[in-house]
Amino acid sequence: MANMSLTKVKMPEQDPNERIKNFKEVAMGYTEEMAIEEAKRCLACKTKPCMQGCPVNIQIPEFISLIAEGKFEEAYLKITETNNLPAICGRVCPQETQCEMYCVRGKKGEPVAIGRLERFAADWYMSNRKPKASEIKKNGRKVAVVGSGPAGLTCAADLAKMGYDVTIFEAFHVPGGVLTYGIPEFRLPKKLVQAEIDNVRNLGVKIMTNMVIGKSITVEELRDEGYEAVFIGSGAGLPSFMGIPGENLNGVYSANEFLTRINLMKAYMYPEVDTPVKVANAVAVVGGGNVAMDAARSAKRLGAEKVYIVYRRSEKEMPARVEEVHHAKEEGIIFKLLTNPVRILGTDDGWVKGMECVEMELGEPDESGRRRPIAKKGSEHVIDVGTVIIAIGQSPNPLIKSTTPGLETHKWGGIIADEETGATSIPWVFAGGDVVTGAATVILAMGAGKKAATAIDMYLKQNAEKASD
Repeated sequence: MANMSLTKVKMPEQDPNERIKNFKEVAMGYTEEMAIEEAKRCLACKTKPCMQGCPVNIQIPEFISLIAEGKFEEAYLKITETNNLPAICGRVCPQETQCEMYCVRGKKGEPVAIGRLERFAADWYMSNRKPKASEIKKNGRKVAVVGSGPAGLTCAADLAKMGYDVTIFEAFHVPGGVLTYGIPEFRLPKKLVQAEIDNVRNLGVKIMTNMVIGKSITVEELRDEGYEAVFIGSGAGLPSFMGIPGENLNGVYSANEFLTRINLMKAYMYPEVDTPVKVANAVAVVGGGNVAMDAARSAKRLGAEKVYIVYRRSEKEMPARVEEVHHAKEEGIIFKLLTNPVRILGTDDGWVKGMECVEMELGEPDESGRRRPIAKKGSEHVIDVGTVIIAIGQSPNPLIKSTTPGLETHKWGGIIADEETGATSIPWVFAGGDVVTGAATVILAMGAGKKAATAIDMYLKQNAEKASD
């Protein structure tokens, strides 16, 4: 019998007063009973409107129907027909602006909790089944993938399923890209990320770490080594700064550096294990996106008593997910909205001691469609903080561009690539994800990797046909 409740089945969460003392997952997942109850809210629409919002084309009504029938393994296998990282997507995808936005149930109540159900299916399978190495007939052709983040992993997995011999080249000593070093443990456990990466390895994908493309080996040298095509999914890891006085003081981090230190130096094991990543009693995080929320909530867990989100627009214009803002507020993060930093103040020995800000008011919309913030005269004030974290965006590292002749890029550094195929100015080089779009979501990067895999397969098959003529 269908569940006609207007609201989603609530997912259990850690109490805010407890979770600020640890890095364990905030959301604890559905039980089998909860998942079945929520799955029965799905109307299994024949037109499948929810699927138009999924960049990786998950067969949403089908997998949810299987959960409703208690067929959890079958539900997982249905998801993985098109999505190689379901446990990750179920946690970090902005479903509210994608699949769930098109759910019919959302017209008179809350949409079906598609993301939570995807997470449930993946978690159930990992807990109850052993991963199996796939038996795939190889075609003897080699493809290189640069970067082991969501775009690279997706492209590599899809190509491996097609029979290609795929090698991923990763600059860090641990694979996973932003999934490993950029997203906090309390949102995406590292053990789970590595399990998903192992599933990709089980498809026959090889991963070489400590390989900085442009230093260790160039894109052109990969071609010389027999790789017939290269996919660049190296992300956007170059942090942006505001260009205000004091940004070179001790105690100023980019959010990218701060989160990378926490994840790769295992600061998420604090307080059980002491950590070399230290924060002051008062911390200011500049920015209003998901990365800013991650940095602020991480600082709180590292012992900061006061953590401020300093954002120059109002909450309505914040790009962060509503859920992340809600969780941050629950955890005591202080929101200083319509506020913009103008200078970071330092002590005589070069450490942060405060941040001078001005109040803002919103004017006419700018090119992004959001109202342009304008400083109020005479509103200068100082926030007493000892750590400042800048979270206003990232851009691609210029190393690949500078070492790959003929690769066309935008002025801001992103590789110019076709939106539907990932094709670049070099016929055998494809690109996708944040290295093309700038910092975006995990699922959009995965969608780009998926499209590129299809395009690479078509390109190589066409080349083979020409060679045989």
